[in-house]
Amino acid sequence: MIDTYDVIVIGAGPAGENAAGRCADGGLSVAVVERELVGGECSYWGCIPSKVLLRPGDVLAAARRVPGAAPAVTGGVDAEATLAHRDELTSNWDDTGALPWLEERSIELVRGTARMSGEKVVDADMSDGSMRRLTARLAVVVATGTGAAMPPVPGLVDARPWDNRSVTATKDIPARFLVLGGGAIGLEMAQAMRRLGSSEVTVIEAAPRLLIREEPFAGDEVREALEADGITVRVGVGLTGVRRDGDGPVTAMLADGSELIGDELLVAIGRRPATGDLGLEHVGLEPGQSIDVDDQLRATGVPGGWLYAVGDCNGRALLTHMGKYQARIAADVILGRDAAAVADHAIVPRVTFTDPQVCAVGLTEEQAREEAGIDVRTVRHPTGDVAGASVTADEFRGTSQLVIDAARRTIVGATFVGPGVQELLHSATVAIAGEVTLDRLWHAVPSFPTVSEVWLRLLETAERQLEITLGLAS
Repeated sequence: MIDTYDVIVIGAGPAGENAAGRCADGGLSVAVVERELVGGECSYWGCIPSKVLLRPGDVLAAARRVPGAAPAVTGGVDAEATLAHRDELTSNWDDTGALPWLEERSIELVRGTARMSGEKVVDADMSDGSMRRLTARLAVVVATGTGAAMPPVPGLVDARPWDNRSVTATKDIPARFLVLGGGAIGLEMAQAMRRLGSSEVTVIEAAPRLLIREEPFAGDEVREALEADGITVRVGVGLTGVRRDGDGPVTAMLADGSELIGDELLVAIGRRPATGDLGLEHVGLEPGQSIDVDDQLRATGVPGGWLYAVGDCNGRALLTHMGKYQARIAADVILGRDAAAVADHAIVPRVTFTDPQVCAVGLTEEQAREEAGIDVRTVRHPTGDVAGASVTADEFRGTSQLVIDAARRTIVGATFVGPGVQELLHSATVAIAGEVTLDRLWHAVPSFPTVSEVWLRLLETAERQLEITLGLAS
């Protein structure tokens, strides 16, 4: 059976859905090939369930920081109710509710495993053993995302470690929980499991600090909070071996000779592109690798410009919102519009949803200093040193920082650390994307009393430390 469409999208996660929807809204015929669930990793095993697991502990911790409310917090998180809410928001891993969105746009869903066999040709292996061949008139869009990376540690695979899917879909809270990896996924799930009832939680990170891709102070402040929660943090030490006997506990052997015992071990050291079985070799690309793309999201090295890759599989910015952004641009290019990706070079917003949260966009100070032509200046201010923070919580801790290009008088990076500071991030994203000058930002007046007033404190610090006069002249 051969079917022809204007566009074929491989993968129905957030990036694939957005590419398909925008092409369909533009009048093109579209087919989407998906072997698992429409909605993808984020909806069922990533962003949504992980934040559901974190939320109850965040709420109780926030209440404990408010005088007058703290005495009302007499118990802990109801793990059973939390897991039930997780099941509800993942629709019990059933994508039936996601299908009407595709149907309304006349997007055909092909449930099968896609493999490219030539130029604009996609073969879908169906669950009944048959094969359906699809051809595209205009474009094929790869949106297959990533899977969890597993390091080649002796005994690790045989020990049946958890990955992000295992931990977000768990039916039970392990009493003793080991986490390999000090990035966002590892730290979020370490804190979630601790607050859901794990009695012992240990984070193992080979790098010298947590959140190695963010500002050093961010990882330090999160570590302090995790340890205050009773979580053990081991940095600067690698995992050398793992063993597990049957269904018993898992033992992690570390490079310093110590051993840790847990009921479960989560491996959260990074992601690998899910491109190994896509038939990339038939279009001149290397299977199992990220698909390099240009700013129109076209795969480089593929003649004719018909192949696109959006989202995590291209390796540019492994975040759901960035995949959706890229998908809209790719669709516009396919529709014949003038579009190019800008944000995924140096304006990538990101949030680690620990308590405190780490919210950042743009360049870190170190990255900015490595960039040619940036006159780097950095200013910091305690996030909690504003009236709005005092109203929000007792002992509101965290640090806010701007990385400034003094020559252009613009912000190139921003980091906010503190409880619930996620909503501060978009203002920084707008400032960087719009290249708004410090002089103009002086007129963006934060409401009182809100935590956003930290923006004013940062601008005042810039004026004092950098000898930048921020007058009120328009």
